[in-house]
Amino acid sequence: MERIAIKHLEKWKNKKNHKPLIIQGVRQVGKTWLMREFGRLHYKNTAYIRFEKNEHMIELFSGSMDIERLLTGLEIEVRQKISPNDTLIIFDEIQACPNALTSLKYFNENMPQFDIIAAGSLLGVFLHEGISFPVGKVEFMKLYPMCFFEFLNALGEQMLCKLLEDRDWQMIKVFKDKFISFLRMYFYIGGMPEAILEYTKNNDFGAARDIQKQILLAYEEDFSKHIPKTDLHKTLQIWNSIPYQLSKENKKFIYSEVQRGSSAKTFEIALEWLVKSGLVHRIYRVSKPAIPLKSYATSSSAFKLFLCDVGLISAMSNIDVHTLLEGNVLFTEFKGALSEQFVCQELKLLGDIEIAYWANEPPANAEIDFIFQHGREIVPLEVKSTINLKAKSLHVYQEKFQPKIAVRSSLTDYSKSNYLLDIPMYAISKLMEEI
Repeated sequence: MERIAIKHLEKWKNKKNHKPLIIQGVRQVGKTWLMREFGRLHYKNTAYIRFEKNEHMIELFSGSMDIERLLTGLEIEVRQKISPNDTLIIFDEIQACPNALTSLKYFNENMPQFDIIAAGSLLGVFLHEGISFPVGKVEFMKLYPMCFFEFLNALGEQMLCKLLEDRDWQMIKVFKDKFISFLRMYFYIGGMPEAILEYTKNNDFGAARDIQKQILLAYEEDFSKHIPKTDLHKTLQIWNSIPYQLSKENKKFIYSEVQRGSSAKTFEIALEWLVKSGLVHRIYRVSKPAIPLKSYATSSSAFKLFLCDVGLISAMSNIDVHTLLEGNVLFTEFKGALSEQFVCQELKLLGDIEIAYWANEPPANAEIDFIFQHGREIVPLEVKSTINLKAKSLHVYQEKFQPKIAVRSSLTDYSKSNYLLDIPMYAISKLMEEI
């Protein structure tokens, strides 16, 4: 498999005076493989340290933060000399040793010539619990599930990837049936590397679904390990309600749909845990599409929740594999929920951009699925899960705000005229090059 994130790591390595790098991402998203593969490709040696249940290393970092002392201990652990420039130091499951997180400050200050990459599950949660390492002494990178482009590449469809990379819209139109067929598969299998790998072994959708179920079970085990008992049940309630919440016509998250009569106050701690862990994306509603976008959130209670991966929400929803054979029904399933989920996670990969959604004030019934900040512009994006391109909400938005460009993503072909850009859903990764 190939990951686009390798290129980000290469930029980090080649940057002058780079700091220790922390990779954040959910469990099973491929952090360990990525770090080790990067070490294999770009360094003579890799010093791999896994802190989970590693008593020697936890004890080592509980003592003095003298870097020479720590390096000696690391060399004993990995049984090799650790040399600057030649060796990549990897700290895996670093959340199991908070002092190792703290040590990154001292590595940066006292021996910045050593390249260190750290990663761990639920790091977003742990970093908000006050673990000590100063801002400005480390760099961060978020790792998401494999995108549709990476999925195609993993399935050996490099020629289709080349068409997307070149934005050859004429040839993409010729092979649109292939792209749509693979997109259906992606909606089912998703972007978790192990699920994709399991499918590629024997073209077995059932094997991929088994992996997804194991991953979901592992997440729930994490809930029980790390969430206080007072909030555990509430977290599970929110988590299990997401497929239903997205299946509604109005996909705004409603607390009373989780538990009758409940409010934001009842679930706020549980929800924050899911957000900080990276398992869900919270997309706020804005009242006005203006910069900075986050300043125009209508209220903390008006938002949508999406999972980190479309395949996992397919598994949670028990979508049957036979749905793959039923034309394009998968794109319209649950009122287009999977289509919006897919676009949301692809947008997350396009860089550090603010993403929200817009809805008109009642009683008017107009909503734009996503709006995002691109430079000095706010771009509306409507997701159409069918070939029907009637865009009432987009017209309302256009008349009200007159954006320089608006985007519609569906299964139809690429076109661009006046202010409107139609981009195929399977090519949404090339959106930024077109606006």
